Amino acid sequence: MSKTKYTQEHEWLRIEEDGLVTVGITDYAQDHLGDLVFVQLPEAGKELAKGDEAAVIESVKAAGEINMPVAGVVTEVNGTLADEPGKVNEDPMGAGWFFKFKVSQASDLDGLMDEAGYKAFVESQG
Repeated sequence: MSKTKYTQEHEWLRIEEDGLVTVGITDYAQDHLGDLVFVQLPEAGKELAKGDEAAVIESVKAAGEINMPVAGVVTEVNGTLADEPGKVNEDPMGAGWFFKFKVSQASDLDGLMDEAGYKAFVESQG
């Protein structure tokens, strides 16, 4: 059974039993960004430290990046987003995922928020 964690940067991480982690942005994030028009993903096999820029996103409202929430190695990217960045707006928690990675240190995931913590964080943002 997978478990989902969240960051203060409005990213979600779905932690699978096989140790792989899928990353995307939350519905809150896609709603505030507006329609995505461009997504640049990392290369599979790339090792990234916590805080490294993993992906670049541009919307009709803003440009930004997805930073690596914890250290790991990218194993797969969602190639569909190159041609259809709008998938992120349509299904941010599903088909609009960005990339998957193998986490370097599983305990690093413990510092991330669970769903209840994330909801409280979003509400505190006003």
